Amino acid sequence: MIDVLAGRLRAVLGAERVLSDRQQLRTYECDGLAHYKVIPALVAFPHTAEECAAVVRACVAANVPFVARGSGTGLSGGALPHADGVLVVTSQMREIRDVSPADERAVVEPGVINLHVTRAATPHGYYYAPDPSSQQICSIGGNVAENSGGAHCLKYGFTAHHVTGARVVTPDGDLVRLGGRAPDAPGYDLLGAFVGAEGTLGIAVEVTLKLVRLPESVRTLLAAFASTDQAGAAVSAIIAAGVVPAAVEMMDALAIEAAEAAVACGYPAGAGAVLIVELDGPAAEVSAQFDEVRTLCRDNGAFEIRVAADDAERALFWKGRKSAFAAVGRISSDYIVQDGVIPRTALPEVLRRIGTLAGDHGIRVANVFHAGDGNLHPLVLFDAEVPGEAERAEEVSGAIIDLCIEYGGSITGEHGVGMDKSRYMPRMFTADDLDTMQLVRCAFDPAGLSNPGKVFPTPRLCGEVPGRHRGAHPLQEAGIAEVF
Repeated sequence: MIDVLAGRLRAVLGAERVLSDRQQLRTYECDGLAHYKVIPALVAFPHTAEECAAVVRACVAANVPFVARGSGTGLSGGALPHADGVLVVTSQMREIRDVSPADERAVVEPGVINLHVTRAATPHGYYYAPDPSSQQICSIGGNVAENSGGAHCLKYGFTAHHVTGARVVTPDGDLVRLGGRAPDAPGYDLLGAFVGAEGTLGIAVEVTLKLVRLPESVRTLLAAFASTDQAGAAVSAIIAAGVVPAAVEMMDALAIEAAEAAVACGYPAGAGAVLIVELDGPAAEVSAQFDEVRTLCRDNGAFEIRVAADDAERALFWKGRKSAFAAVGRISSDYIVQDGVIPRTALPEVLRRIGTLAGDHGIRVANVFHAGDGNLHPLVLFDAEVPGEAERAEEVSGAIIDLCIEYGGSITGEHGVGMDKSRYMPRMFTADDLDTMQLVRCAFDPAGLSNPGKVFPTPRLCGEVPGRHRGAHPLQEAGIAEVF
């Protein structure tokens, strides 16, 4: 069947845009979360919306599952291939079709790199606000699938707040439009359901984005503290004062050590934690609030505060933070990236408890996160060559998720559920909750072919589906629920 499907896809796309050689397929065996690896049966590279729809229709006719993939930078296994399926790679669909300052909109294809939208809009006095740390390489299609955020999500929100429309290939191969250029569409919010659905409701082939006017003033400071307790208290004080920075980011001592090793960012020596606080907006407002933020950092124990004198120094402040995930590879051969959310007022206590967990298990944890909205990114470090260490790291990782739930938070803030966190969903939702969510998925994809095995913890049937149920992922079918 796969050989027949490969022939049909080559007839649509051309031989060079359909891969079936096992060595070539290995390039696409995982996304940014390399703990899970599955070699797909085929990889297809559509260049247009119509080609993408044709690929999906061919998969549906053959009853073969398909998974969409953009740049492959996701950290939840959301773009993990299906061993019996087709990986539909949209990274070559990179046209910016329209930038309209008058409408404050941009229309782009899914393979357009996040940062390139801002570069296209900047000459017109605008930019695209969501900025994941991977914004230099991540694609808009993937951002839409995962509802990505970034450092400036505190003030500007997530991808969902900046997408007004999308052209979508449905799981049965139809091309439909959800939303448009207008700020809101009547009827059910199908676009809202699609953004963040992680490819389980179809594939975006065109996205209409909201552009934001460039601020009159941007000011950034770096504050160094002896401990994460002090830095967390400063964050709470800033928000309690009614100041809403564009970004408030925190790194602990271990994350700082990694960043220094990787990019020599020059953060203050001896810091147990640093905060990067950025304000933007009207110059007079930014100036007044900036002085207040500086005072609040001092009042809560900052022993050194640096103010970026220009764009180059501001970029250096951010370089350490945005390189943190990759930088950890300088101090640990292996690590697990977590992504949970807590109320920001609970930051000091939760960070202390994470430290206790790490100590009890003999595992190091580096903390780097969006402190302003309580989105944690603990990096659980381990050496896979040491017997039992990977298992202890996984225990710590799961316990951190439990902590987030205990404090009224969430199992994920922006990385998505994907394959990695599907087993945690029952800790946050009841069986009835999960069954209700599944009803939405079944309405879009009754055959269960679109990115099967993701988000939900167990295969769930959409009524009586003839043939083998495609909702079960090979890892689940083999009884493998943990990372390897």
